[in-house]
Amino acid sequence: MDASFYELTGKTLNDIDINDSKDVIKFICSDGTVYILYHEQDCCEIVNIEDITGDLEDLLYSEIIISEESTEECKECSDHGTWTFYKLATSKGYVTIRWLGESNGSYSESVTFKRQLI
Repeated sequence: MDASFYELTGKTLNDIDINDSKDVIKFICSDGTVYILYHEQDCCEIVNIEDITGDLEDLLYSEIIISEESTEECKECSDHGTWTFYKLATSKGYVTIRWLGESNGSYSESVTFKRQLI
């Protein structure tokens, strides 16, 4: 089910799981809700986590007080690219998850955020 990244505000995370290929992050909340941040890859684009600034441990077991999403064009990318930034904060610290999507401009470079049905 589609969700807004801003839904994480007010939630408490018990776990954060990032898969090995760095294209799926699961946020497991204390209330049992699970959110997934990912990109469904197509033939002619790639979208992955480029880097994470901050300590993900700072997001656990404290209420999320900031959850923001922003995008900007990647000017250094060869054909077409989009940076997507996901910013999360608790009273313990601040984390930015930066995704990079690159394509020939004809494919989606966006990241999807969904509430997982249990």
